Amino acid sequence: MNAPRREPGHEGALPAGRPPRCRHALLLQGPAGPFMRRLADELQSHGARVTKVNFHAGDVFFFPGQDTVPYRGDRAAWPAFIRTVIARSGCDAMFLFGDRRPLHEEAVRAAKEMGVRVWVFEEGYLRPQWVTIEAGGVNGQSPLPRDPEVFRRAPQTIPEAGGPAAHAFARSAWYSTLNALAFTHANGRFTKYEHHRNLNAWFHTASWVRGAARKQVFRVRERRTLARFTGPLAGRYVFVPLQVHCDFQLRYSPYEDVVEFARELVAAFAAHAPPGDHLLFKHHPMDRPFREYGGLFRGLAREHGLSGRLHYVHDLHLPTLLKHAAKTVTINSTVGLQSIHHRTAVHCTGTAIYDLPGLTHQGTLAAFLAERPAPPDEALYRAFRAWLLRHNQIHGNFYERIDPSAGPTGFRWPPLLE
Repeated sequence: MNAPRREPGHEGALPAGRPPRCRHALLLQGPAGPFMRRLADELQSHGARVTKVNFHAGDVFFFPGQDTVPYRGDRAAWPAFIRTVIARSGCDAMFLFGDRRPLHEEAVRAAKEMGVRVWVFEEGYLRPQWVTIEAGGVNGQSPLPRDPEVFRRAPQTIPEAGGPAAHAFARSAWYSTLNALAFTHANGRFTKYEHHRNLNAWFHTASWVRGAARKQVFRVRERRTLARFTGPLAGRYVFVPLQVHCDFQLRYSPYEDVVEFARELVAAFAAHAPPGDHLLFKHHPMDRPFREYGGLFRGLAREHGLSGRLHYVHDLHLPTLLKHAAKTVTINSTVGLQSIHHRTAVHCTGTAIYDLPGLTHQGTLAAFLAERPAPPDEALYRAFRAWLLRHNQIHGNFYERIDPSAGPTGFRWPPLLE
Protein backbone atom coordinates (compact mmCIF):
# COMPACT_ATOMS: atom_id res chain seq x y z
CA MET A 1 0.00 0.00 0.00
CA ASN A 2 1.30 3.45 -0.90
CA ALA A 3 1.98 5.83 1.97
CA PRO A 4 -0.43 8.79 2.14
CA ARG A 5 0.83 11.97 0.51
CA ARG A 6 1.81 14.62 3.06
CA GLU A 7 1.53 18.38 2.78
CA PRO A 8 4.66 20.36 1.83
CA GLY A 9 6.82 20.99 4.85
CA HIS A 10 5.64 18.03 6.95
CA GLU A 11 8.72 15.94 6.32
CA GLY A 12 10.62 17.46 9.22
CA ALA A 13 13.22 20.11 9.76
CA LEU A 14 16.74 20.53 8.51
CA PRO A 15 19.64 20.20 10.94
CA ALA A 16 20.29 23.25 13.12
CA GLY A 17 22.54 25.73 11.34
CA ARG A 18 23.48 29.30 12.10
CA PRO A 19 22.36 32.69 10.77
CA PRO A 20 24.35 34.40 8.01
CA ARG A 21 27.82 35.44 9.12
CA CYS A 22 28.43 39.15 9.53
CA ARG A 23 30.45 41.55 11.68
CA HIS A 24 27.83 44.28 12.06
CA ALA A 25 24.17 43.76 11.16
CA LEU A 26 21.73 46.57 10.43
CA LEU A 27 18.12 45.54 11.12
CA LEU A 28 15.11 47.32 9.61
CA GLN A 29 11.45 46.39 10.09
CA GLY A 30 10.42 42.83 10.81
CA PRO A 31 7.05 41.16 11.28
CA ALA A 32 5.06 42.58 14.20
CA GLY A 33 6.39 41.04 17.40
CA PRO A 34 9.72 40.22 19.06
CA PHE A 35 11.28 38.39 16.11
CA MET A 36 13.83 41.09 15.29
CA ARG A 37 14.90 41.27 18.95
CA ARG A 38 15.44 37.50 18.94
CA LEU A 39 17.36 37.72 15.67
CA ALA A 40 19.58 40.42 17.18
CA ASP A 41 20.26 38.22 20.21
CA GLU A 42 21.19 35.31 17.98
CA LEU A 43 23.49 37.37 15.79
CA GLN A 44 25.15 38.82 18.89
CA SER A 45 25.62 35.33 20.32
CA HIS A 46 27.75 34.61 17.24
CA GLY A 47 29.89 37.71 17.79
CA ALA A 48 28.17 40.25 15.55
CA ARG A 49 27.28 43.81 16.47
CA VAL A 50 23.68 44.86 15.82
CA THR A 51 21.99 48.19 15.10
CA LYS A 52 18.21 48.41 14.69
CA VAL A 53 16.36 51.26 12.94
CA ASN A 54 12.97 51.99 14.56
CA PHE A 55 10.31 53.75 12.46
CA HIS A 56 7.31 54.00 14.79
CA ALA A 57 6.15 53.27 18.33
CA GLY A 58 5.38 49.62 17.56
CA ASP A 59 9.00 49.07 16.54
CA VAL A 60 10.15 50.69 19.80
CA PHE A 61 7.75 48.56 21.86
CA PHE A 62 9.19 45.31 20.52
CA PHE A 63 12.82 46.47 20.17
CA PRO A 64 13.77 48.99 22.86
CA GLY A 65 17.36 49.64 23.89
CA GLN A 66 20.52 51.56 23.18
CA ASP A 67 21.41 49.62 20.03
CA THR A 68 18.61 51.39 18.10
CA VAL A 69 18.41 54.41 15.80
CA PRO A 70 15.05 56.21 15.53
CA TYR A 71 13.99 57.54 12.15
CA ARG A 72 11.54 60.43 12.53
CA GLY A 73 11.75 61.93 9.05
CA ASP A 74 9.45 61.52 6.06
CA ARG A 75 9.94 59.31 3.01
CA ALA A 76 11.73 62.04 1.07
CA ALA A 77 14.50 62.29 3.67
CA TRP A 78 14.91 58.52 4.07
CA PRO A 79 17.42 57.80 1.24
CA ALA A 80 20.00 60.21 2.65
CA PHE A 81 19.37 59.02 6.21
CA ILE A 82 19.83 55.31 5.49
CA ARG A 83 23.01 55.98 3.50
CA THR A 84 24.38 57.93 6.45
CA VAL A 85 23.52 55.13 8.87
CA ILE A 86 25.18 52.53 6.64
CA ALA A 87 28.32 54.62 6.26
CA ARG A 88 28.68 55.52 9.93
CA SER A 89 27.90 52.06 11.28
CA GLY A 90 30.21 50.23 8.90
CA CYS A 91 27.63 47.43 8.70
CA ASP A 92 28.28 44.58 6.32
CA ALA A 93 24.79 43.01 6.36
CA MET A 94 21.22 44.31 6.38
CA PHE A 95 18.20 42.25 7.50
CA LEU A 96 14.58 43.16 6.79
CA PHE A 97 11.13 41.64 6.31
CA GLY A 98 9.48 42.33 2.95
CA ASP A 99 11.62 44.03 0.32
CA ARG A 100 8.75 45.87 -1.41
CA ARG A 101 7.85 48.14 1.50
CA PRO A 102 8.66 51.65 0.23
CA LEU A 103 11.28 52.41 2.88
CA HIS A 104 12.83 48.97 2.47
CA GLU A 105 13.05 49.34 -1.31
CA GLU A 106 15.23 52.44 -0.96
CA ALA A 107 17.28 50.82 1.81
CA VAL A 108 17.98 47.75 -0.33
CA ARG A 109 19.03 49.96 -3.21
CA ALA A 110 21.39 51.93 -0.98
CA ALA A 111 22.86 48.83 0.64
CA LYS A 112 23.62 47.18 -2.69
CA GLU A 113 25.24 50.35 -4.04
CA MET A 114 27.41 50.58 -0.89
CA GLY A 115 28.50 46.93 -0.93
CA VAL A 116 26.36 45.74 2.00
CA ARG A 117 24.83 42.30 1.69
CA VAL A 118 21.04 42.27 2.04
CA TRP A 119 19.09 39.43 3.63
CA VAL A 120 15.31 39.47 3.19
CA PHE A 121 12.80 37.54 5.27
CA GLU A 122 9.37 36.61 3.95
CA GLU A 123 6.60 34.15 4.67
CA GLY A 124 7.65 30.68 3.60
CA TYR A 125 7.59 29.56 0.00
CA LEU A 126 6.66 26.22 1.57
CA ARG A 127 3.81 26.90 4.02
CA PRO A 128 2.81 26.78 6.79
CA GLN A 129 5.87 25.04 8.25
CA TRP A 130 8.54 27.38 6.95
CA VAL A 131 9.70 30.97 6.55
CA THR A 132 11.96 32.32 3.83
CA ILE A 133 15.32 34.09 3.94
CA GLU A 134 17.14 35.02 0.73
CA ALA A 135 20.12 37.14 -0.16
CA GLY A 136 19.21 40.12 -2.30
CA GLY A 137 15.44 39.75 -2.54
CA VAL A 138 12.41 37.47 -2.40
CA ASN A 139 9.50 36.54 -4.64
CA GLY A 140 9.78 38.49 -7.91
CA GLN A 141 13.24 39.74 -6.92
CA SER A 142 14.54 36.36 -5.81
CA PRO A 143 17.94 35.25 -7.14
CA LEU A 144 16.51 31.73 -7.54
CA PRO A 145 17.84 30.00 -10.70
CA ARG A 146 15.41 29.93 -13.63
CA ASP A 147 16.89 26.87 -15.33
CA PRO A 148 15.12 23.64 -14.24
CA GLU A 149 18.31 21.67 -14.86
CA VAL A 150 19.99 23.47 -11.94
CA PHE A 151 17.52 21.82 -9.59
CA ARG A 152 17.68 18.43 -11.29
CA ARG A 153 21.47 18.34 -10.87
CA ALA A 154 21.53 19.57 -7.27
CA PRO A 155 21.67 17.26 -4.21
CA GLN A 156 18.18 16.18 -3.22
CA THR A 157 18.67 14.45 0.12
CA ILE A 158 16.81 16.25 2.91
CA PRO A 159 17.51 14.95 6.44
CA GLU A 160 14.51 14.09 8.58
CA ALA A 161 14.32 15.79 11.97
CA GLY A 162 11.83 17.41 14.32
CA GLY A 163 8.10 17.80 14.06
CA PRO A 164 5.76 20.24 12.34
CA ALA A 165 5.80 23.91 13.32
CA ALA A 166 2.50 25.51 14.29
CA HIS A 167 1.12 28.35 12.19
CA ALA A 168 0.84 30.50 15.35
CA PHE A 169 -2.08 32.61 14.10
CA ALA A 170 -3.25 33.53 17.61
CA ARG A 171 0.17 34.77 18.64
CA SER A 172 0.73 36.70 15.43
CA ALA A 173 -2.70 38.33 15.86
CA TRP A 174 -1.79 39.35 19.43
CA TYR A 175 1.51 40.87 18.33
CA SER A 176 -0.24 42.69 15.47
CA THR A 177 -2.75 44.09 17.95
CA LEU A 178 -0.01 45.40 20.25
CA ASN A 179 1.82 46.86 17.28
CA ALA A 180 -1.28 48.68 16.03
CA LEU A 181 -2.15 49.97 19.53
CA ALA A 182 1.34 51.39 19.99
CA PHE A 183 1.25 52.98 16.53
CA THR A 184 -2.21 54.49 17.09
CA HIS A 185 -1.84 55.76 20.66
CA ALA A 186 1.88 56.31 21.31
CA ASN A 187 3.34 57.46 18.01
CA GLY A 188 3.84 61.10 18.94
CA ARG A 189 7.58 61.07 18.33
CA PHE A 190 7.16 59.59 14.85
CA THR A 191 4.60 62.00 13.36
CA LYS A 192 5.97 61.80 9.81
CA TYR A 193 5.95 58.01 9.50
CA GLU A 194 3.76 56.54 6.73
CA HIS A 195 3.09 52.82 6.98
CA HIS A 196 2.67 50.83 3.77
CA ARG A 197 -0.81 49.76 4.93
CA ASN A 198 -3.48 51.17 7.25
CA LEU A 199 -2.15 50.43 10.75
CA ASN A 200 -4.83 52.23 12.76
CA ALA A 201 -5.96 50.03 15.66
CA TRP A 202 -9.61 51.12 15.46
CA PHE A 203 -9.76 50.36 11.74
CA HIS A 204 -8.38 46.89 12.37
CA THR A 205 -10.72 46.27 15.30
CA ALA A 206 -13.76 47.07 13.18
CA SER A 207 -12.39 45.07 10.25
CA TRP A 208 -11.67 41.92 12.26
CA VAL A 209 -15.04 42.05 14.01
CA ARG A 210 -16.60 42.16 10.55
CA GLY A 211 -14.30 39.33 9.45
CA ALA A 212 -15.37 37.17 12.41
CA ALA A 213 -19.03 37.72 11.53
CA ARG A 214 -18.39 36.86 7.88
CA LYS A 215 -16.59 33.68 8.90
CA GLN A 216 -19.68 32.45 10.75
CA VAL A 217 -21.99 33.40 7.90
CA PHE A 218 -19.92 31.54 5.32
CA ARG A 219 -19.44 28.57 7.66
CA VAL A 220 -23.20 28.10 7.63
CA ARG A 221 -23.63 28.81 3.91
CA GLU A 222 -20.85 26.43 2.89
CA ARG A 223 -21.51 23.51 5.23
CA ARG A 224 -22.63 21.25 2.36
CA THR A 225 -20.59 22.82 -0.41
CA LEU A 226 -17.36 20.80 -0.19
CA ALA A 227 -19.21 17.59 -1.10
CA ARG A 228 -20.00 19.04 -4.53
CA PHE A 229 -16.32 19.56 -5.34
CA THR A 230 -15.24 16.15 -4.06
CA GLY A 231 -18.21 14.45 -5.71
CA PRO A 232 -20.04 15.50 -8.91
CA LEU A 233 -17.62 18.33 -9.77
CA ALA A 234 -14.38 16.51 -8.88
CA GLY A 235 -11.88 16.84 -11.70
CA ARG A 236 -14.13 19.29 -13.53
CA TYR A 237 -13.27 22.66 -11.97
CA VAL A 238 -10.52 25.22 -12.37
CA PHE A 239 -9.38 26.29 -8.91
CA VAL A 240 -8.42 29.93 -8.33
CA PRO A 241 -6.89 31.01 -4.98
CA LEU A 242 -7.48 34.73 -4.57
CA GLN A 243 -4.65 36.73 -3.02
CA VAL A 244 -4.90 39.45 -0.38
CA HIS A 245 -6.01 42.68 -2.04
CA CYS A 246 -2.88 44.56 -0.89
CA ASP A 247 -0.41 41.73 -1.48
CA PHE A 248 2.95 43.11 -2.65
CA GLN A 249 3.11 40.09 -4.95
CA LEU A 250 0.68 41.97 -7.23
CA ARG A 251 3.62 44.18 -8.19
CA TYR A 252 5.03 41.17 -10.03
CA SER A 253 1.96 40.93 -12.24
CA PRO A 254 0.06 42.96 -14.86
CA TYR A 255 -2.70 43.80 -12.34
CA GLU A 256 -3.30 46.74 -10.03
CA ASP A 257 -5.87 44.75 -8.06
CA VAL A 258 -7.13 41.18 -7.75
CA VAL A 259 -10.45 42.35 -9.24
CA GLU A 260 -8.68 42.97 -12.57
CA PHE A 261 -7.34 39.43 -12.45
CA ALA A 262 -10.79 38.00 -11.65
CA ARG A 263 -12.46 39.86 -14.50
CA GLU A 264 -9.81 38.78 -17.01
CA LEU A 265 -9.96 35.15 -15.90
CA VAL A 266 -13.76 34.90 -15.96
CA ALA A 267 -13.89 36.37 -19.47
CA ALA A 268 -11.20 33.95 -20.67
CA PHE A 269 -12.96 31.01 -19.04
CA ALA A 270 -16.28 31.90 -20.69
CA ALA A 271 -14.58 32.16 -24.08
CA HIS A 272 -12.30 29.11 -24.00
CA ALA A 273 -13.23 26.52 -21.35
CA PRO A 274 -15.21 23.42 -22.35
CA PRO A 275 -18.93 23.70 -21.53
CA GLY A 276 -18.74 21.09 -18.76
CA ASP A 277 -15.98 22.86 -16.81
CA HIS A 278 -16.57 24.95 -13.69
CA LEU A 279 -14.62 27.86 -12.20
CA LEU A 280 -14.06 28.04 -8.43
CA PHE A 281 -12.65 31.13 -6.69
CA LYS A 282 -11.56 30.84 -3.05
CA HIS A 283 -11.24 33.95 -0.88
CA HIS A 284 -8.00 34.44 1.02
CA PRO A 285 -8.71 33.96 4.76
CA MET A 286 -6.52 36.94 5.74
CA ASP A 287 -8.53 39.19 3.42
CA ARG A 288 -11.92 38.29 4.91
CA PRO A 289 -12.02 41.35 7.20
CA PHE A 290 -11.30 43.75 4.32
CA ARG A 291 -12.89 42.44 1.12
CA GLU A 292 -15.92 40.39 0.03
CA TYR A 293 -16.47 39.60 -3.65
CA GLY A 294 -19.89 37.96 -3.72
CA GLY A 295 -21.50 40.80 -5.67
CA LEU A 296 -18.63 40.89 -8.14
CA PHE A 297 -18.90 37.20 -9.00
CA ARG A 298 -22.69 37.22 -9.23
CA GLY A 299 -22.40 40.06 -11.72
CA LEU A 300 -19.67 38.33 -13.71
CA ALA A 301 -21.72 35.11 -13.86
CA ARG A 302 -24.65 37.03 -15.35
CA GLU A 303 -22.43 39.01 -17.73
CA HIS A 304 -20.72 35.92 -19.17
CA GLY A 305 -23.57 33.41 -19.01
CA LEU A 306 -21.87 31.27 -16.34
CA SER A 307 -24.76 30.77 -13.94
CA GLY A 308 -24.21 27.47 -12.13
CA ARG A 309 -20.60 27.22 -13.36
CA LEU A 310 -18.97 30.12 -11.49
CA HIS A 311 -18.46 29.51 -7.76
CA TYR A 312 -17.05 31.61 -4.92
CA VAL A 313 -16.22 30.20 -1.48
CA HIS A 314 -14.44 31.31 1.68
CA ASP A 315 -13.49 28.51 4.07
CA LEU A 316 -13.50 25.18 2.28
CA HIS A 317 -10.50 22.97 3.06
CA LEU A 318 -7.71 24.04 0.74
CA PRO A 319 -5.78 20.74 0.34
CA THR A 320 -9.04 18.92 -0.45
CA LEU A 321 -9.93 21.44 -3.15
CA LEU A 322 -6.45 21.15 -4.65
CA LYS A 323 -6.61 17.36 -4.75
CA HIS A 324 -9.92 17.36 -6.62
CA ALA A 325 -9.29 20.27 -9.01
CA ALA A 326 -8.67 19.75 -12.71
CA LYS A 327 -6.17 22.61 -12.74
CA THR A 328 -5.21 25.79 -10.89
CA VAL A 329 -4.87 29.37 -12.11
CA THR A 330 -3.10 31.90 -9.88
CA ILE A 331 -1.35 35.22 -10.18
CA ASN A 332 1.69 34.07 -8.19
CA SER A 333 0.35 32.70 -4.91
CA THR A 334 2.33 30.05 -3.04
CA VAL A 335 -0.86 27.99 -3.33
CA GLY A 336 0.38 27.30 -6.84
CA LEU A 337 3.31 25.40 -5.35
CA GLN A 338 0.90 23.44 -3.15
CA SER A 339 -1.09 22.61 -6.29
CA ILE A 340 2.07 21.26 -7.88
CA HIS A 341 2.60 19.15 -4.76
CA HIS A 342 -0.82 17.57 -5.44
CA ARG A 343 0.13 17.07 -9.11
CA THR A 344 -2.47 19.58 -10.26
CA ALA A 345 -1.54 21.54 -13.40
CA VAL A 346 -0.87 25.23 -12.71
CA HIS A 347 -0.88 28.39 -14.82
CA CYS A 348 0.58 31.64 -13.44
CA THR A 349 -0.48 35.01 -14.84
CA GLY A 350 2.21 36.88 -12.87
CA THR A 351 5.82 36.18 -11.91
CA ALA A 352 6.35 33.29 -9.46
CA ILE A 353 9.51 31.57 -8.27
CA TYR A 354 8.07 28.17 -9.24
CA ASP A 355 6.86 29.21 -12.72
CA LEU A 356 9.32 26.96 -14.55
CA PRO A 357 9.06 24.65 -17.55
CA GLY A 358 8.05 21.25 -16.24
CA LEU A 359 6.37 22.66 -13.13
CA THR A 360 3.80 25.03 -14.64
CA HIS A 361 1.99 25.54 -17.92
CA GLN A 362 4.09 27.74 -20.20
CA GLY A 363 1.48 28.56 -22.85
CA THR A 364 -1.33 31.10 -22.92
CA LEU A 365 -4.15 31.30 -20.40
CA ALA A 366 -6.65 30.59 -23.18
CA ALA A 367 -4.85 27.37 -24.12
CA PHE A 368 -4.61 26.29 -20.49
CA LEU A 369 -8.35 26.73 -19.97
CA ALA A 370 -9.20 24.92 -23.21
CA GLU A 371 -6.86 21.94 -22.75
CA ARG A 372 -6.32 19.14 -20.28
CA PRO A 373 -2.67 20.01 -19.52
CA ALA A 374 -0.18 17.41 -18.35
CA PRO A 375 0.46 17.23 -14.59
CA PRO A 376 3.66 18.75 -13.21
CA ASP A 377 6.90 16.78 -13.42
CA GLU A 378 7.01 15.16 -9.98
CA ALA A 379 10.77 14.50 -10.06
CA LEU A 380 11.45 18.14 -10.91
CA TYR A 381 9.10 19.28 -8.14
CA ARG A 382 10.93 17.19 -5.57
CA ALA A 383 14.29 18.51 -6.79
CA PHE A 384 12.99 22.09 -6.67
CA ARG A 385 11.57 21.63 -3.18
CA ALA A 386 14.84 20.10 -1.94
CA TRP A 387 16.75 23.07 -3.35
CA LEU A 388 14.49 25.49 -1.46
CA LEU A 389 14.93 23.61 1.80
CA ARG A 390 18.70 23.58 1.48
CA HIS A 391 19.06 27.23 0.48
CA ASN A 392 16.32 29.53 1.77
CA GLN A 393 13.67 27.83 3.91
CA ILE A 394 13.77 27.90 7.71
CA HIS A 395 11.71 25.44 9.71
CA GLY A 396 9.54 27.40 12.14
CA ASN A 397 7.68 30.70 12.18
CA PHE A 398 8.24 34.31 13.17
CA TYR A 399 6.12 34.19 16.31
CA GLU A 400 7.19 31.16 18.37
CA ARG A 401 10.56 29.66 19.28
CA ILE A 402 9.96 26.19 17.92
CA ASP A 403 13.32 24.88 19.11
CA PRO A 404 14.87 27.11 21.84
CA SER A 405 17.98 24.91 21.84
CA ALA A 406 18.69 26.15 18.29
CA GLY A 407 19.22 29.73 19.49
CA PRO A 408 17.15 32.78 20.49
CA THR A 409 15.05 32.65 17.33
CA GLY A 410 14.41 28.91 17.70
CA PHE A 411 15.19 28.54 13.99
CA ARG A 412 16.93 25.67 12.30
CA TRP A 413 18.74 27.66 9.65
CA PRO A 414 19.22 26.19 6.14
CA PRO A 415 22.57 24.37 5.86
CA LEU A 416 23.54 26.18 2.65
CA LEU A 417 22.55 29.68 3.77
CA GLU A 418 25.99 31.07 3.03
